[in-house]
Amino acid sequence: MALITWTKDTFGTDVGVADDQHQKLFGLLNGLHEAVGAGNRSAVGSKLDELINFVVMHFKTEEDLMKQHGYPEYETHKAEHDKLVATCADVQKKFHAGELDITADTTDFVKDWLTNHIPNVDKHYGPFLKSKGVA
Repeated sequence: MALITWTKDTFGTDVGVADDQHQKLFGLLNGLHEAVGAGNRSAVGSKLDELINFVVMHFKTEEDLMKQHGYPEYETHKAEHDKLVATCADVQKKFHAGELDITADTTDFVKDWLTNHIPNVDKHYGPFLKSKGVA
C-alpha cells in the first residue's frame, strides 16, 4: 500500500514541471517505504540514494524557476529546501556508514514534510509563476 498519493487538489501547483516532479517524488518515496518494509538493506540504500538525488534535482528546478522569474519568497523557500537537503545528506551518510537504519519513521518524516511543504509553501509559487507565463 502506498505511503503517499499525489492528487491535484491537495498537491497541484499548476506548474507542470513541478507537478510532474512531485508525482515522481511520491513514487520514489513509496518505493523506499516498500523497501523498508521488505527489510532489504541493499534495496533501501539504492532507493534512498535515488530519492535524495531526485529531491536535490527537483529543488534546483524549483529554485531556478523562482529565481528566473523573481519570485519574492525565493530566499525563504530556498532556506526550507537547504534545511531538508542537509538533513537528507546526514541521514544518507550515516546510513551508508552503518550508523543508522532507515525505518518507517524515516519515510513518515519525509511524507510529513511533503504534506506540509507542498500545500503550504509550493502552492504559493503556482499563481506567481503562472502569471509569468510558466505553465
